Amino acid sequence: MKKIITVLFISLFALTSCGDDGAIGPQGPQGPAGEDGFDSLGYTFEETVTLEYFSDVNIYSTFINIPENVITIDPDADAVLIYRLNVVEATNGGSLDTWSLIPQNFFLDEGIIQYVYNHTVNDVEVIIDGNFNLSTLGSQFVENQTFRVVVIPSSSNFAQTTGLDTSNLNAVMHALDLNESDVKKLETSIQ
Repeated sequence: MKKIITVLFISLFALTSCGDDGAIGPQGPQGPAGEDGFDSLGYTFEETVTLEYFSDVNIYSTFINIPENVITIDPDADAVLIYRLNVVEATNGGSLDTWSLIPQNFFLDEGIIQYVYNHTVNDVEVIIDGNFNLSTLGSQFVENQTFRVVVIPSSSNFAQTTGLDTSNLNAVMHALDLNESDVKKLETSIQ
């Protein structure tokens, strides 16, 4: 019995290891060019806007349209993160860009304001809410505000990454293998 199994094993090995694949053929033709846009591992874009005051609900609000050439957002599964730019003075002179994850609170003499957001598959609404009359809010909170939107598709394994600090934009972009050159700068919609 051992001889039969040994013969079968050697025969099977000989049959599978013997073969000539032949010479490698020429390379095939170039495929069609792909569309410009974002890949499925995550994408980011930013826009500088001025928020508009709505006295009937005492909020500031603006909409940032999601570019048409991005993959469709699944509002039930994809994560949408919004960061607000704050330029600070560097210790050596000059300035330094810092990004804060929204929601973001500010404790002012008049009361508290909070940047919050919601999104659909077409746009992101950025809102400033507060516990006082926001018509007196300083322009540094509403004019020329730059927001960076990072969309993390559910199809990526990003959600399974553990220990990632999503409040740190650099860590999120690194985890998604995104560089500053990958950020799509949208046309500024300052009113």
